[in-house]
Amino acid sequence: MIYVMSDIHGEYEKYLKMLDCIQFSEKDSLFVLGDVVDRGPKPVTTLRDMMTRSNVFPIMGNHDFFAWYLLERVSVDITEQNYDSIELEDIQDMFSWIDDGGASTIAEFQKLSNQERQEVLEYISEFPLYETVDVGEKTFILVHAGLGNFRPDKKLSQYTAEELLLTRGDPDKRLFEDDNVYIIAGHTPTPLINGKAEIYHSAHNIYIDCGACFDSGKLACLCLDTMQEFYI
Repeated sequence: MIYVMSDIHGEYEKYLKMLDCIQFSEKDSLFVLGDVVDRGPKPVTTLRDMMTRSNVFPIMGNHDFFAWYLLERVSVDITEQNYDSIELEDIQDMFSWIDDGGASTIAEFQKLSNQERQEVLEYISEFPLYETVDVGEKTFILVHAGLGNFRPDKKLSQYTAEELLLTRGDPDKRLFEDDNVYIIAGHTPTPLINGKAEIYHSAHNIYIDCGACFDSGKLACLCLDTMQEFYI
């Protein structure tokens, strides 16, 4: 079976419960549509678990990107010799990231050895910006935020990182005429779309971020073979 989930945001216990709920095995595949890190208590623990599973395929989210970008630059020890190389802009971005939930990622990252830190950073750096998956006659475009500044003639490879990771689309606007093409995205919590912490389907768009890191939210998972929905 092929599964998708998104925006785990450090909710490691919910992530493990979900794997148990769907009876995830080596015969299955799981695509995680970004934002593994930040906000929740165990973002790096979640990443390191995913790293051990060859059948879990992460896709880049905006929180993952900023975590990688900033930790790569400030994870070195600051000394008199390299102080001048630390950019003020990076420090300002770090504070903005912390305000947006980065503190839990930093706290866990600091507990790792230097080798473990490099392994985590290398893992995140290899996250693709999107994937396409064919299941039967259906094609699913898997992406974190959606297809920003969409044009029918625009190839997926022509979209910028900002358009794929940050730009929020209209969940009720159909983009492709082909009845067999669907877009699956996270990023926008479904309670903000229709007030419900459940997967949102509209106009061949499927939004699966159900606000796992919020008190009233849930971690959602969708099976692409059966379209069955799971919630923790």
